[in-house]
Amino acid sequence: MKKIRIFATALLLAFTLSSCESFFDVELDDQAKIEDIFRQKTEVQKYLSHLYSYIPQEEEVVGMHGWTVGRADESLFSWYQWVYYTQFRTGNYSSATTNFNYWPDYYIGINQCSIFLKYIDLDKEDTPATLAYMKAEARFLRAYYYFLLFRQYGPVFIWGDQIADETIDGKTVDRHTVQQNIDFMVGELDAIKNDLPVRTDDIGIDGKQWAGRVTRGAALALKSRILLYAASPLYNGCDLYKGQMQNIRGEFLFPQSKDETKWEAAAQAAWDVIELAETGLYDLYKDTEQTDEFTRYMSSYQGVRLKPWNKETIWGWWSRSGVYSWLGGTGGLLACAMPGMTGASGAVYQGYGGIQPSLKLVDSYPMYTTGRYPVTGYQGENDMSKPIVDPQSGYQATGFTDGYKQPGIDWGDGIKAHNSCINRDPRYYACLVPNGFWWPNKTENIKFTCYNNDACTNKWNAGEGGGITRVGYVWRRLYETNKSLREATDYTTMKTVYPAFRLAEIYLNYAEACNEKPQRDEAAALEYLNKVRERVGLNKIQEAYPEIRGNQELLRWCIQKERMVEFGLEAMRHYDACRWMIAKKEYPSENWTLHVSATTYEESYERVSNDYVGSPAVFRDKDCLHPINATQMAEMTNMTQNLSLIHI
Repeated sequence: MKKIRIFATALLLAFTLSSCESFFDVELDDQAKIEDIFRQKTEVQKYLSHLYSYIPQEEEVVGMHGWTVGRADESLFSWYQWVYYTQFRTGNYSSATTNFNYWPDYYIGINQCSIFLKYIDLDKEDTPATLAYMKAEARFLRAYYYFLLFRQYGPVFIWGDQIADETIDGKTVDRHTVQQNIDFMVGELDAIKNDLPVRTDDIGIDGKQWAGRVTRGAALALKSRILLYAASPLYNGCDLYKGQMQNIRGEFLFPQSKDETKWEAAAQAAWDVIELAETGLYDLYKDTEQTDEFTRYMSSYQGVRLKPWNKETIWGWWSRSGVYSWLGGTGGLLACAMPGMTGASGAVYQGYGGIQPSLKLVDSYPMYTTGRYPVTGYQGENDMSKPIVDPQSGYQATGFTDGYKQPGIDWGDGIKAHNSCINRDPRYYACLVPNGFWWPNKTENIKFTCYNNDACTNKWNAGEGGGITRVGYVWRRLYETNKSLREATDYTTMKTVYPAFRLAEIYLNYAEACNEKPQRDEAAALEYLNKVRERVGLNKIQEAYPEIRGNQELLRWCIQKERMVEFGLEAMRHYDACRWMIAKKEYPSENWTLHVSATTYEESYERVSNDYVGSPAVFRDKDCLHPINATQMAEMTNMTQNLSLIHI
């Protein structure tokens, strides 16, 4: 009889994480018996830390767990040969594809949480309050890992408190329904929220040691995200799954009809976090140091990531990446994005230009003066050479302005700026360095330029590597302008926190749910959308769009645009686009870039689709969810697979 072999009974492997000064820095004894481990306070603490080790590194936007950044329509990296996400971007994958198969990893994490919960009462050295907190952490993490499975694969099998072992017949295992998944995750979070501290320092232990541990706000924020997903079209009676995907118990995995009241639950869950925030616990990060107003708006947005553990972060973790990894908290992103420069050691750092926003993301940033989103769509099938421009936005798609003073730059000459780069949302300049703009560090005194000219910092070449900028813009959000970053030691001193949940998300969750619920609350939706816009100096959305009053569809579109901009390259866009069921419309496209193979600066601002060699992006019905890998399907022979090619 075939048995399940993807779970470990007691996975007591030694591990280390690179998040220095973190609660996660532990080594676990792999020789001790499990009962003995739980009788020792120090070993219990190590085991608890081990439960956190399954948290994905979503800050790794090229490889690892942040693959959805490259999969979505928000980015187009220079690397198109070795990065595995291109398989999914181009539709060249199947259930046999092993890349990004996190099914066994998350289930091992789930099982470890259940083991912890089974044995934790053997710990007689910790206080009852501490034990209650640790149990709550384990249950939170277990629910979180289930959610990570849910958003990637759809509904999965729920083990509950059962510990997986090899005596379970794989033929008897199949997925539970969407609603059963939602009910389990939300039930866990409701059960533990009062056992979690409001602040980690409420425990009375050094804050550095406890950084990143779960709080009540984290539980409420996760509940908000789960219920937002549950109410969204993909999971709430969509036509795609009607009559499809029954488990071995004869249950349809997805709801067969829409339940609009789920938006009420989503709104309430977001409001619960907002109420907690309004006690003074959380707030949108706002810079108070910059004297120039526009620069202050820019640094307010950047500070969300550059000011560790600021009040906007509800739950997160120190970025755990190495020095030259692709996004990481120690400068990897910057090493790849910044213009090539020679350090004192003679080494060139790095100037790859690989981390790049897509033209669609660039087009999505609002205009600063009017507050309107300048590009409302594209002619043809996402033909980005033909943007549909809102004439009321103030956007100019062509031409140049001489002597333009770049925002945030109080040094250097004025530049010849393409008109599309002028008068944009402060987040535009906080995140992007367009072709021809100053690199934002006075000590470097260098302009970022990318076209086919020997004088360029990133000169075009037709090679297949990532050593040039192929889109025409680089990503600079995590760049601290007071750092030179010429030497490797400059990267290693950087530390950032990746916010798994931040208050801006909760505000936009609430706005979305209020706009969609049966008893529509337009006033609340506008209020909380505006809070996010006002943090960066934009006007109220009803001032930008007077026609938005009473227009649910327009407000929905504005919320979706705002989420794309606010959470740019934060690994949220793909899942948003899937749950809204807009990915099939938004993703398929040629690889549009600026004309970086041109020989002149002026020509380089033309939009072309042949300077990027990779295959066009596709999206089909089956791409809403990741296929369960064939390895797991072979072990659980009656497991219901996600939609395949035969269904489209």
